[in-house]
Amino acid sequence: MEMKNTVAVVTGGASGLGEYTVRNIVMNGGKALILDLNEERGKNLVEELGHEHVLFVKTNVADESDVVTALDQAMGKFGKIAAAVNCAGIGSAQKTLSKRGPFNLDQFKHVLNVNLIGTFNVLRLAAEKIALNEPNEDGERGVIVNTASAAAFEGQIGQAAYSASKGGIVGMTLPIARDLAEYGIRVVTIAPGLFETPLMGTATEELKAALAAMVPFPNKRLGKSSEFAHLVQTIIENPMLNGETIRLDGAIRMQPK
Repeated sequence: MEMKNTVAVVTGGASGLGEYTVRNIVMNGGKALILDLNEERGKNLVEELGHEHVLFVKTNVADESDVVTALDQAMGKFGKIAAAVNCAGIGSAQKTLSKRGPFNLDQFKHVLNVNLIGTFNVLRLAAEKIALNEPNEDGERGVIVNTASAAAFEGQIGQAAYSASKGGIVGMTLPIARDLAEYGIRVVTIAPGLFETPLMGTATEELKAALAAMVPFPNKRLGKSSEFAHLVQTIIENPMLNGETIRLDGAIRMQPK
């Protein structure tokens, strides 16, 4: 596949990793459907990048009817969907047991609902659209890229819900790739380490510096959203990348806290 003329669905596409993914897709001649709850940022991005290149639909990724409606609008505007990039996600910091009592079960369910169920909901419905495409010379019809986290492997104290949701994304990557192989659809997951994203927005500069110091290389810094977007492009363009989780983390291995 080539980025040029690729139509991609990007969840969480109004900010952070998703926004840079959208920008890179458009910069390389593709088109994007942004699924996000942030209506102001989504519409501003459409105005900036151009209505002919980008469509925004306010969408709850865990809601079936919301996603179906958004995908149908993209099909109507662009005529096809060839990729889905799942970046939408939320964080949570709560110990399994603390002085306030046990982990709030509703909060645990909420994190899994957005991060894990939302990812699966979008990819399954997007796969149905991608399967309609004519295969290229390799028999490929499209690709799905999911976002996990280094926390899927080394979750820190208080990350039970977040790590469970991201671990679930890692765990379903291979079976879904095997499921969709007969349709010529690849499935790859990216597991970012510490990146400069809105999830980091509430952290102090001192905390950011301390976290960056944990990265062996490059230069003991946080990752850039543009580096995530570049890997998404590589996955889209390289047909042998399939059924795998790729760590994008500067060799960091998270400590307990």
